Amino acid sequence: MSKKPLIVFEGIEGSGKSLHIKNVEKYLKKKQIKYIKLREPGGSKNSEKIRNLILKKSSNFNKLTDLFLYMAARNENYHSLLKKNYKKKIILIDRFVDSTIAYQHFGMNINKTLIKRLNKYILHKISPDLVFVNIVNQKNLVKRLRLRKTKNRYDFFNYNFYDKVQKGFLKLAKNKKKYFIVDSNKTILENKIKIIDKISKIL
Repeated sequence: MSKKPLIVFEGIEGSGKSLHIKNVEKYLKKKQIKYIKLREPGGSKNSEKIRNLILKKSSNFNKLTDLFLYMAARNENYHSLLKKNYKKKIILIDRFVDSTIAYQHFGMNINKTLIKRLNKYILHKISPDLVFVNIVNQKNLVKRLRLRKTKNRYDFFNYNFYDKVQKGFLKLAKNKKKYFIVDSNKTILENKIKIIDKISKIL
């Protein structure tokens, strides 16, 4: 594995991935290790513009339009951030390729082959070295979404949708060495220790 890995945090809403990625940032800063961080959709200037369009509560796109917008945002990130930093700096990403497959294929039934082909065309040979899949139960999901001060349109799906997406993430991770399941129903500290330990071993 590269000493400048691309590390991805995946998971449905309320699964704690954004919190964990912040803890990893603090660890890297303390160790004075250079890195870049981005989120999807979003990251680069143009991708953030697309993010606002996708996640706006008043937006009501067809599911295929949604897919193409996500891919457009990823394409902007590839050309402005990923291509020049891949294998040169540690890259932390809050959601990436697996989120597109989990949400758009497993959640919305869009053709999986289409999604994979688009990703391959945009990203070429770029792929994650380590993927943390954060999972959450229904009780904690509902509780955490209720406590959110700022919500987007992906925070208002029914639990059946989130359940399909989460099961999709687990299918993608099954029996693959670069995937690490994080049970966010456990304490934040317990998961923080496990995640930092995993990352420290590969750096």
